[in-house]
Amino acid sequence: MATVTATRRWVPPYVPDVGRVLGPLRRGAGDPAFRAEPGEWWLTGNTPAGVGTLHLRGHGGAIEASAWGDGADWLLDGVPALLGADDDDTGFEPHHDLIAEIRRRMPKLRLGSTGRVWDVLVAAILEQKVTGHEARRSWRELARRFGTPAPGPAPHGMYAPPTPRALLAIADWEWHKAGVDGARRRTLLRAAGSARSLERAVELRGEKGRELLQVLPGIGVWTAAEVAQRAWGDPDAVSIGDFHIPSVVGHALLGRPLDDDGMMAELAPYTPQRHRAVRYIEAAGIRRPRFGPRFSPRDYRTL
Repeated sequence: MATVTATRRWVPPYVPDVGRVLGPLRRGAGDPAFRAEPGEWWLTGNTPAGVGTLHLRGHGGAIEASAWGDGADWLLDGVPALLGADDDDTGFEPHHDLIAEIRRRMPKLRLGSTGRVWDVLVAAILEQKVTGHEARRSWRELARRFGTPAPGPAPHGMYAPPTPRALLAIADWEWHKAGVDGARRRTLLRAAGSARSLERAVELRGEKGRELLQVLPGIGVWTAAEVAQRAWGDPDAVSIGDFHIPSVVGHALLGRPLDDDGMMAELAPYTPQRHRAVRYIEAAGIRRPRFGPRFSPRDYRTL
C-alpha cells in the first residue's frame, strides 16, 4: 500500500450529508474518478499541483481526509468547500410545499465546490446532446485510456480524467473508438487549448463565471451551468436545455411536464437560488414518469 502523502481532520460546524453533496460529481456507477463505499468516498482529480487522490471518511462528527499524489495538499485544502462549507442558503424560502418538505427532510444538503473547472468541464461536454449512457461510456474510455492512474491505495480501476495536454494528444481514431463525435471532440480540444484561462471562471463565479465559459465556441448555457454547479456551487445556475430537468421539475411541482420557459417561470421566485430548488428535487430522487420505449443510444464507434 502506498504511503499516505497527507492527512487532515476537519470538524465542520454542521453535519454534512456527504453522499448527497458529492453525488453530482459521480458520472455513473462505473465512474473511474469516483468511488463510493459504505461510509467512505474516493475521488481523483487534476489540480494546479498535479494529479491527486482524495479519500473521505466520516468519523464521530468529523471528516477524516487522506490524499496522495502531487495534488494531495491542494485536495485536502479544498475539503471544506467540496463538502459545502462555502455554501450560503441565506434568503432561500420554499415557495412550494414539496420543496419545503424535502428541505425539512434533508437539512444537511449543501452545494459543494470542486474549485476547478477542467475535470467537470470535460464531463459536461461529453454529455452534450447524447444519452447519459453514451456520455458515461465515453467518460470511462477517455479516463482509463488517457487519464492518470489514481495515486495511492485507491480502489482498483480508478483514474483521474485526462489532463488538457493528454487530451490534445489523442489521435482522431481514438476519439472515434471512445464514441465521441466531431462536434464534442472539437469543443473538448478548444477547451483544452484554453484550459488555463477558463479556470478564471471559478474566481468570477455567478453569472460572470458562466459567461466566461460561454465565450468558448461549443459551450452554451447548459454546459456552463453544469460546470458552475460543481466547480463553485452556483446556487442559481439552472441547466436550461436539459432533456430531463424541465419535465422533472414540472411533474414534481405541478404534476405535468414543462418546457424550459415554463420551468424558469415556475422557478422565478427562487432567484437567485433557482438551482438550489432543482437540487432538492433531484436529491429526493424524483423522476419524470416514463412513457413508451427508452431512447436507443447511438454507437459512434460503429459508424
